[in-house]
Amino acid sequence: MRSWAFLLSRRWVLFALVVVLLCYATWWLGQWQFHRLADRKASNAVVRTNEDRAPTPVTEVLARGEGVAASDEWRLVTATGAYAADDTVIVRYRTRDGRSGVDAVVPLVTADGTALLVDRGWLATDNQGADAGDVPSPPGGEVTVEGWVRADATGDSTAVSDGSTRAISSATIGPALGRPVFGGFVELKAEDGRPADGLEPVELPELDNGPHFFYGIQWWFFGVLAVVGFCYLAFDEWRSRATGADSTREEVLADRKRKRAAKNAKKQAVRAAYQRAYEAERREREERQDERSSS
Repeated sequence: MRSWAFLLSRRWVLFALVVVLLCYATWWLGQWQFHRLADRKASNAVVRTNEDRAPTPVTEVLARGEGVAASDEWRLVTATGAYAADDTVIVRYRTRDGRSGVDAVVPLVTADGTALLVDRGWLATDNQGADAGDVPSPPGGEVTVEGWVRADATGDSTAVSDGSTRAISSATIGPALGRPVFGGFVELKAEDGRPADGLEPVELPELDNGPHFFYGIQWWFFGVLAVVGFCYLAFDEWRSRATGADSTREEVLADRKRKRAAKNAKKQAVRAAYQRAYEAERREREERQDERSSS
């Protein structure tokens, strides 16, 4: 009777543990991708809903010192006030279609003194060299803006230095400017019904589901492949033990040993031939010296 007792050997137990860990990792990574897919679908649903809604006064959506609710992302709001052009903040490292550039964020001071951070648009320029004087100035006087609500960024990239930052956050820009600000910010759609002069408008998000579904399936396939590979190798060894023949793995190892032995033998033969040639040359040189000495 054929036995599977070899699976209890140290080598096969360790092999099985590696396969189990690999399967768990691929299952977890697949689940992670499917969770990202669910989040992407939920986010897309919010964007689709908010893009179709009528513009709302900013005070009904945003508030001073409060974050942006997930359900309000990309909601269209309106606000009236005056731009504080001297407090323009440059957002560096913004690329479009492979081109480097910056965004220009300008506070719009409303009637009660609370400022709304408005990302007026993108300008193609050198990321390192641009400053507030390089971007087109906002219109003066009272302006009514319409724009899409965005949540604050987080992390070290939101730090403001010398009038510039790498990511927009009202929590850092407001204190840096010394102004009370609404939480979050808006991506400009229009100023008094017109896009910002000299700046490219915001790019609305793509509403596809991304590659997460296929990435999840791919990770799970890798896990199944690991199990299939383990089962095949186990069956191959079980069969080889029953027939007395070498398993595929053992055949590969034996072939490697034969090739290694042949290679070593060839090296030794070359080394021996070189040594014989060296000895013959040395004897010939000694004989010539003896002949010169005797003459």
